[in-house]
Order: sequence, then structure tokens, then C-alpha cells
Amino acid sequence: MNVSDLARRLKVTPQELLDKLPELGFDIGARAIKIDNVMAEKIFRKWTERARRERLRGQLLANSQQANRAAQEAVVKKEIFLPEIIIVRELAGKLNLPVTRVIQELMRAGILASQNERLDFETAAIIADELGFEAKREDKTGESTQSVQAQDRLKEILDNQITAQVVSRPPVVVVMGHVDHGKTRTLDAIRKTNVMEGEAGGITQHIGAYQVTRKGRMMTFIDTPGHEAFTVMRSRGAKVADIAILVVAADDGVQPQTKEVIDIIHAAHLPFIVALNKIDKPEADPDRVLAQLADYGVTTEAWGGNVPVVKISAKQGMGIDDLLEMILLLADLNADQIKADPSRLAAGTIIESHVDKAEGPVATVLVQTGTLHRNDWMGISGSLYGRVRAMRDWNGKMLEEAGPGVPVKVLGFKVAPAVGDIVEVPKDFHELERKAKTSQQIANQFTAVKAPKAEGEGEKKKLALNIVLKADVLGSLEAILGMLEKIDHEYVGVEVLKKGLGNITESDIESAAAATPSVVYGFNTVATPAASVMAREGKVEIKQVKIIYELIDDIVARLNKLLPPEVVRTPLGSGEVVAIFRTEKDRMVVGTKIRQGMVKDGAKLIVWRKENGGDEQPVGEGVIESLQVGKEKVKEVQQGQECGISYRGKEKLQAGDRLEIFHEETKIRKVEIQR
Repeated sequence: MNVSDLARRLKVTPQELLDKLPELGFDIGARAIKIDNVMAEKIFRKWTERARRERLRGQLLANSQQANRAAQEAVVKKEIFLPEIIIVRELAGKLNLPVTRVIQELMRAGILASQNERLDFETAAIIADELGFEAKREDKTGESTQSVQAQDRLKEILDNQITAQVVSRPPVVVVMGHVDHGKTRTLDAIRKTNVMEGEAGGITQHIGAYQVTRKGRMMTFIDTPGHEAFTVMRSRGAKVADIAILVVAADDGVQPQTKEVIDIIHAAHLPFIVALNKIDKPEADPDRVLAQLADYGVTTEAWGGNVPVVKISAKQGMGIDDLLEMILLLADLNADQIKADPSRLAAGTIIESHVDKAEGPVATVLVQTGTLHRNDWMGISGSLYGRVRAMRDWNGKMLEEAGPGVPVKVLGFKVAPAVGDIVEVPKDFHELERKAKTSQQIANQFTAVKAPKAEGEGEKKKLALNIVLKADVLGSLEAILGMLEKIDHEYVGVEVLKKGLGNITESDIESAAAATPSVVYGFNTVATPAASVMAREGKVEIKQVKIIYELIDDIVARLNKLLPPEVVRTPLGSGEVVAIFRTEKDRMVVGTKIRQGMVKDGAKLIVWRKENGGDEQPVGEGVIESLQVGKEKVKEVQQGQECGISYRGKEKLQAGDRLEIFHEETKIRKVEIQR
């Protein structure tokens, strides 16, 4: 039988048959063409038997794998609790998995997301399920006690206003939107319109908010970079804004940060206006933008919804009057919610806070109910935080009092509060507890590792590295401050001039410029263009990092550079000058008797001398350049020997002087941090 005929019966190629025959125990040669029929029948039976066994083995393996999968699926998945919105890297932390593993799973699900991307609960739950976890919504009771107390306290204050004395107050407006869509230009255009009308003037003070008058009615605008303060306030449970303006560029449309802002506005149940900016650009396409907004749950009036749209050009100043009119109209529609009792004790929210070099801790308070007066005491979370020494409005004008809806820069805080803190004036300040800070309050302190300002008796003055710290989320900020607290050194320390959430702003650069040495750290944040320009002009360093340990390592390296070297002196011995051989300027050769220990080439010495029969006194220092015994130069001389010493120093040696000889070593000090 031909080999090719047998190969056809076995459904393989002739070459494949010849290659595998040795494995079956048949050796007919690699080039065989014919085989006898008996041999062919044996090969056929053996080949088919092996094929049957391989099929059986494959079936058993498949059954085993299926059983393993079933067993794995039968295992009860571990429960985890997730919030409504979670960042990818935080999800990885909750799952105790590398962030790259979570990102890979997101990619398999068709979602391209970075570690800082926000995920809604539904998406995060699906990813967690794929990774072997069962996700459940985080119960609001799981929030920190402090956050719940702050939320409950503010709600209690606002709910307990005397109805008969409640009056309308200025609406508080926050402007939000994607980067470069024109938030800052919109705020500037509103401010300029107000100034041109002659209703406000003077030098503008950056206090995080300002007020505009329109048709005799006041409006308060929260002037913050992006939506950092608003996000923090919402996370702390403080209802600050009454109306939001969502700025969307008509030529760019809905972008990632636009989606985040929409989520924030919806979560806060805020009435809002869509401001279509850059409408003057040729490539502007309002209809496309409105369609995109509808896809994300924002149905505008033009599309049959209830969200008003105003077309503006912040750069040209177009449509700003219409925007202000719409704010007043929206305020009228929500008039029942925009009221306060000015007769009660004041309460409000911190919307900006920093440490001023001249004024100390300074904060902007948005008064939400009651009237804040000069000399009022201030409390936060039951602790005494200071007394109102002075108040200024956004124009820098000194005020004696500030009513509901008015933002004021307050001087008089003992400790800088945190953005989002609820400030209230107590009935009796003596009742305020001077209690120790909780870990959450420590994270909100502006000083993480404070270098002492004063140098008391017996105290060593510390060298301070001044930093401004901005982070993307509160959890990161608390983690970094917690790490900084572990830095403990007798000579150097870290002074946090300012900290907060969001992008690096001009006020951050100003804070850093007032102290030296200083550096501005941005953890997963960037500097605004204006802040970058100011930093370059003021020679303020901005350091952007994405890993906490990189930030801490950089701070430790900077502290090490500040540390003075440690000088260690090791006593060697002492000798007595018995003769003067040669004297030159700042150099002498003297005969010396080594009385104790030893002397080494290159060692240093202190000259002791008795003058006028009194006690020995140190009169100078010097260096031993070389040693000589007889005519031979040596490296060291022991006790009891005499030698010649080549000495360099300003003090002229005399016979009878005692030389205290020591070895001096300079050691580099290092700051260490426990991890």
C-alpha cells in the first residue's frame, strides 16, 4: 500500500504520518513510499486508538475545567460597599487590587478610563462583580460622624429660623464647567458689567466670592477655580449655592468635566442655567451641544425641558445682561428656598481659607442665616475658633456687620478652618469646648508639622520648609497630611501655609511667595494658566505629582538640604608646648610633649592658656598640618613622646600652652519618616 493512501484513510498528510510513526513504535524510514498491507493495518489500528484516547482525555479535561468554573461561581462573593460616585483608584483600593487590574477590566467592558476617572455606582458594581465582588450601595449612615454632625447642624440651624422674621436674601450662584470653556471669563465679564454700571468699585479683593447688583437686587457669586470648593462643601453636607451656571463651549460641546459637573448639580438638586459660551465663534454649533446635553439628562427649554439656556460670549461681553436677568428669574421661581432670618445669631460656611503672613489665619465666610457682627465669637464643631476682629467685603471695604447671603473676609481665627466648615456664633462662647481635635479635624488643620515660630529659652529654632498643598480629593489630602505628621526632627519641619482641593490658583502662588523657602505641590491637579504665569514671574516652584510617596520623598529630600551637617568631635589627647621653633603668618612650628592619649596628622586642636595666674581659658583653635619626630615625618605620636608640630591658626602659641587635640568629622543629617 502506498503511504499516501494510508494517510488519506487517516485524514492526515503523508509527511505528518511519517513524522509521527516513530512515536507509535513503527520505523519505516522518513522517505518511505510503500508499506506492506499487514503493517499498514497495524498502523491504522494504533493510530485510531491513540486518536480515541486523545479525544477522551480532552473531554475529561473540559469536564474538569467546567467543574472548576462551577465551583468558583458557587463561592459566595465578598460584599463591598460603594458610594454613588467613585474614582477608579479608590475602587481598586476597596477591591484590594492593583489599579492596573481594574483599568484592564474596564477596558474589557469597553470603558477607557484613567485612575482619576469617576465611575457611577452601576458601572463600578459591574466591574466589581467581574472581579469576584458583590457591590452594594454605601449607606449614608456610613459617613464620618463629623460630616453627619455638620450636615445635621446646618439643617437644624436653617430649619429653626423664625418664620415671621424670614426675609429674602441674595441668591448664591456657582459657575462650573469643563476646563477652558470660559468659567473664569464669564465671572470676569459679570464683574466688569457690574463695575461699568457704577454699582460697585474700589480695588477687588480676592476672597473667593463677590457680589453683583442688578436692578437694585444683589447676587452673590462663588468665585472658585473649577468646582473645588463647591465639591468639598457638598461632600461635607453644606448646602451653599442656590443656583448653578453650567458653562459649555458652543464650539467644543460636552466634555468629561462637563459630565462631572452635571452629576454634581443633579446630586445637589440645584436649579441651573446652561450658558452656551463662545457663541461668536464661526465653528459654534448650539444645536449639537443641546443634543449632547440631552443625552446626559439635561433637557433644555428649546428641547421641551425646563432648563433655561443663555447664549453668551464672555470674551466679547455678549449676553451677560441676559444671563443676569435669567438668574434673577430663576431666583424668583425658587424664592421660597432663598430666604433667611437676619435677626438670629449668624451661621455660615467657609468658602475660602488661608494663612496670611501679616494677618494670620484668614477665611471667607458666606453668611447663610443671621447677621455676623464685628467682635462676635466663632465656633466650629463645638470648638472655639476665634473672634471676629475685622470684616471686609470683596471690594476691601471694612464692615461692621454682614447679613444673609453676604460673603465676608474674616480676621480673627485662632486656627485656619477648612473649606466647608460650618461656622456659627454661639449664645455663650464659654460653653464652647476646647477639646482635642479628631483625626478628621487634624486633616483639616492648615499646619501639618509646624515649625516653631518663637525661640524660647532652651529651645532650638527649627528651619521650616513652607508648602502649599492642593489635592484632587479630600481622602488624598488627608493621607498626605497624615504622612507629614510622621516627620519629626529637632532641626527642620514642614509648615503647610495653605491646603485645599482643586487646581493650583493665583492665591496659592501668593501664599507661597510670602514665605521662603517654599514650594507649591499639586497632587493629581494642575496649575491654572494665570497661576503658572504668576509662579514664573515670582520664581515660585510648582511641583506636580501623582503618587503620594513621590511627594513625601520630595519633601524629605528638600528637608535634608535644609539640614545643617552634624559636626562630631572625638577627643584624641593633649600635649604641652615646650619650645617655639619657627613663627610665620598664621603658621608655627612648635616642640610639644604629648601628655595624654595621642596626636594625629590632620587633627584639630584647641589652645588653652593660663594668664595672670588664673584658670585655664581657651584662646584659639587650629589645625595640625604635619608631625615630625627627629628628622622623620610621622602620622601619629603616642603619649610620653616629644614631637614637632606644624600648626596653622590665628593664635600665636606660647611655651606652656596646653593643646587639646581632637578629630572632627562632619556627618550628613537625614530626615527619616516611618511608613
